[in-house]
Amino acid sequence: MNLMGLPVWAWIVFYVLVFVMLIADLKMFGKKGQHEVSISEALRMTAVWIGVSLVFCVGIYLFYPVDPHGKAMEFLAGYLIEKSLSMDNLFVFLMLFSFFGVERKYQHEVLFWGIFGALVLRSIFIFAGAAMVERFEWILGLFGLFLIYTGIKMFSHDDEQQGDPSNNFIVRLFKRFFPVTDIMHGGKFFVVENGRRLATPLFITLLVIETTDVAFAVDSIPAVFSVSRDPFIVLTSNIFAILGLRALYFALAAIAKYFTYLKYGLGIILSFVGVKMLLAMNEYINDLGSLVGLELNMPHIEVPTPVSLAIIFGVLLLSILFSVVFSKRQDS
Repeated sequence: MNLMGLPVWAWIVFYVLVFVMLIADLKMFGKKGQHEVSISEALRMTAVWIGVSLVFCVGIYLFYPVDPHGKAMEFLAGYLIEKSLSMDNLFVFLMLFSFFGVERKYQHEVLFWGIFGALVLRSIFIFAGAAMVERFEWILGLFGLFLIYTGIKMFSHDDEQQGDPSNNFIVRLFKRFFPVTDIMHGGKFFVVENGRRLATPLFITLLVIETTDVAFAVDSIPAVFSVSRDPFIVLTSNIFAILGLRALYFALAAIAKYFTYLKYGLGIILSFVGVKMLLAMNEYINDLGSLVGLELNMPHIEVPTPVSLAIIFGVLLLSILFSVVFSKRQDS
């Protein structure tokens, strides 16, 4: 029995591997509420996760049943897109932890369950997206337009202009049906007071992070579809990038000021992959032009995956270098 072109056992093995890695990650980061993750530890774990992802990529190159070299390149490109977008998302998490007053030693627990929830939600989104693309290929054009819009918007977006995250719709809905205490109770998500079970601010933080990740997925998943339409490649590149987020967060939290220009680089990357999608949708664009009386004759242009990978990596690297240089000039 096959699922999205691969045998079911391959999907089962992958998810078992993910579960094992999540448990290993939780154990390596220490016991709940009793361990504050250091920068050196976070950097080591980040290196381990990147290494594991590269080993998986080698596995694709050696064992993937169809076009293994091409699929390995697609995995790398998708992984790099998701990883770069995740770096920007982590700064939002930093703001959320600061807003809710979550101590550093409790943040890794929230991130663990946040990542677990993200894995489940993104798996659903990717399967649904792959089914939609397979049936309605023209939807990739809408993805492309949305990514271009999002990329341009990042140039005018001010990270400091954030509303009250505790007032988002999901949190307000949750508070209508479940009592919440305003007092932080260490690393506990729920407490019992006077016979009543109450949610703590730590759980509200987790709820906000989960709902925020849904918004992030709207950008990142279509972006990965720009380099691969293979559901397995889209899913695995996305999940491997997410698995290392917890370690990456603690590595980046201490050097957040050195990423001033990162959002501009991400804006360029999103715009690029959006244009890449549209260039491959020439038939639908030409047909749409004919409907309104325009003969566009747009040629089909397919940007090779290695070229996409080089552009994405180059833009990301330059944005980080510019950020570091600019920050050092400000400090001097």
